[in-house]
Amino acid sequence: MKPHVLLINPWIYDFTAYNLWYKPLGLLQLAALLRINGIKVSFIDCLDDAPDMPLAKDVRPGKKRNDGAGGYSRQKIGKPLPLKMIPRNFHRFGLPPAFLLQKMHRFTRPDMIMITTMMTYWYPGLLEMIALVRQVWPDVPVIIGGNYVSLCPEHAAQAGADFCLPGPGEVSLPGIVKELLKMDLQLLPDPNNLDSYPYPAFDLLRNPASLPILTSRGCPYQCSYCASHLLYRDFRRRSPVLVAAEIEFWHRRYGIKNFSFYDDALLVNSEELAAPLLKEIIRRNLPLQFHCPNGLHLREVTPEISALLFKAGFKTIRCGFETSDLLRQKQTGGKVNNEELAEALKNLENAGYCPSEIGIYILCGLPGQSAEEVAESIRYVQSLRARPILAEYSPIPGTRLWPEAVASSPFPVAEEPLFQNNTLLPCRNESFTIEAYRKLKLMAREN
Repeated sequence: MKPHVLLINPWIYDFTAYNLWYKPLGLLQLAALLRINGIKVSFIDCLDDAPDMPLAKDVRPGKKRNDGAGGYSRQKIGKPLPLKMIPRNFHRFGLPPAFLLQKMHRFTRPDMIMITTMMTYWYPGLLEMIALVRQVWPDVPVIIGGNYVSLCPEHAAQAGADFCLPGPGEVSLPGIVKELLKMDLQLLPDPNNLDSYPYPAFDLLRNPASLPILTSRGCPYQCSYCASHLLYRDFRRRSPVLVAAEIEFWHRRYGIKNFSFYDDALLVNSEELAAPLLKEIIRRNLPLQFHCPNGLHLREVTPEISALLFKAGFKTIRCGFETSDLLRQKQTGGKVNNEELAEALKNLENAGYCPSEIGIYILCGLPGQSAEEVAESIRYVQSLRARPILAEYSPIPGTRLWPEAVASSPFPVAEEPLFQNNTLLPCRNESFTIEAYRKLKLMAREN
């Protein structure tokens, strides 16, 4: 009998959450690796509303858009003790636990369980999931991984799992399979060659309206607030032709028409990947739409790239600007300046995009940042007729800005990951208060 591994994408526990085309890509890549090595895989996605999910009075179903984005189902729950003083409702986003218990009882007993989690402050959902699987299969080994485990390994070690796997899962997978399943994984990718990886097991998803596509890992920049270089030490890319081939595969096999890119450096050195990829997508002439919620590098938005993005069907354009303050730009990484934003917007508009549809991320709540600095950034973006989008800063352990965040935050962010939640504005100060933030949000919405 084949060994059986159950993979779980747990709930989100937070004040607010919205699905911007998110799928547990890393977990589904591990599922594909396990399957090509002859291991049976089952999958539970707590964030996927099942058609037979009971509509309890206290569970509000999420509203989905046709392009695959939308809200999650949510249930109001009690706040964790450290967050009791926060005057906002707290929610479990995803399927009700009682419904998940019913699903689990229909599975055959797994030989091991792997659970992922993304944000460091989402770990309460992971804790509850560990407790839930222990209730059903108390003797089955539980392995946890994902960004929380990689960035807060000491805290994650207290979560109650049997094993914690920081870093890329495929690196640790052979050892854990050898120890728990008593078998060797014969078919493994070359970690230095992303084209050697099998396609993610997207067939395990239930009727997805969109899929994420990986073109790279890591980032050549090391911005002071970003963890990309911590999660992936090297910047590696796939072949643009093979990326286009994967997109066409999922479209023709499952009819997927919406794809998202979460790469940290999709457009960097565009002649290597973005330009040939966009040309290949155009050549294949498929009825597709693409979304870039993670923020494109404005310095790379040339007239040629802008025209290719528009012709290839890139509908959701989001760009990382962070601030119009020249000193802050240099301090955070120097990846863009004000003139480059203006030039990029002109290029996108000339290509056919409406400026008001182009989202420009502005970081707010940085250590020592004033509300006036953010307001000035909003005004600058609006002067260019683009749409400012406030991106609340979340302190991330190990980043260059982390020591300053720890020193300036009114919360114990180093001891308790719950206080790393950007909803709290963890580095608020006298010149950047909650009330000032609310005014900035209203200002950013003005035409």
